[in-house]
Amino acid sequence: MQANRLMMSVAALLVLAGCGTQRTQEPPARKPAEVKAEIVRLLPVKATDRRGWATDIYAAFAVQNIYPSTQNLCAVLAVTEQESTFQVDPPVPGLGKIAREEIDRRAAKAHIPGLLVSGALQVSSSTGKSYSDRLNAARSEKELSAIFDDFIGMVPMGRTLFGGFNPVHTGGPMQVSIDFAEQQAKAYPYPVNGSIRHEVFSRRGGMYFGIAHLLGYPVTYKQPLYRFADFNAGWYASRNAAFQNAVSRASGIPLALDGDLVRYDSIMPGTTELAVRTLGKQLGMRNPTIRDQLEEGKNVEFEDTQLYARVFALAEQAEGRPLPRAVLPGIVLQSPKITRKLTTAWFAKRVDERYQRCMARAGK
Repeated sequence: MQANRLMMSVAALLVLAGCGTQRTQEPPARKPAEVKAEIVRLLPVKATDRRGWATDIYAAFAVQNIYPSTQNLCAVLAVTEQESTFQVDPPVPGLGKIAREEIDRRAAKAHIPGLLVSGALQVSSSTGKSYSDRLNAARSEKELSAIFDDFIGMVPMGRTLFGGFNPVHTGGPMQVSIDFAEQQAKAYPYPVNGSIRHEVFSRRGGMYFGIAHLLGYPVTYKQPLYRFADFNAGWYASRNAAFQNAVSRASGIPLALDGDLVRYDSIMPGTTELAVRTLGKQLGMRNPTIRDQLEEGKNVEFEDTQLYARVFALAEQAEGRPLPRAVLPGIVLQSPKITRKLTTAWFAKRVDERYQRCMARAGK
């Protein structure tokens, strides 16, 4: 009997040891041809030039040293399908009208007379047509951005007056932020054709920067749903929204769960920071320390701070139950292109539905 118990104990230890080893092992290397073939299989039926998509997607994974697991591939394909249905430069209905209204709105905000804007748009462009006519005929963001770049370069005082008015802030098949792409440009592996803005509108550039935005940062999320929300709302927005939820539960102060922990554009505290300060004595932390640790909210290391641990401990004690470490941010999407009320949660759930279909195609 004792011998049987001893054998069972040894077997259990061996199983545990095996599990521990498995957790620390590097994932098995995958051959380029194998990954590309899987991408071709997983692409939606209506996608054209499947091998071209597979080549650019694989290259982005390889250059950025992101492991091309089926889960990661399906995450990228799901976002791309949601954002563009695998069109490199997707058309936007009524884009010319949307762009003109946005330009007029920004000009008014900057106190630039409408007559000056209208007059500038009547100038003949490099194609011989007026900028106004080209705007009205624009069908895609790539075309619109090129018109505007031409406009600020050709019109007298165009860059001085309108340099910050380009209404196109995202582009390409994953609709990645152009500002984000410009910040990530140092490691871009391709020759730059004119500018990073132009590269975003290409398939190779759009997929490279889009994959960087979706997968190029470490998270502890247990579900890809929260990466999809972060893709829309910003890195760690879901983690930070969960922290805001904990702050609200511990302090009793209602907070917008938007993922913004501090006001980086001001030394004045925002609503989340003010709510955390009310917990200062219970946390055993002074305001400067609270501010310093809240500023870690852009990094995964925020989860290792005393502030993070103590706030969740207080909140869970008050609630009498564990609280989630990721929450879909409550953000209403704002864009001249959006004509109905949409939210980050809506976006994340739609992408997740596509992700689940992709995983089903993969047999996972």
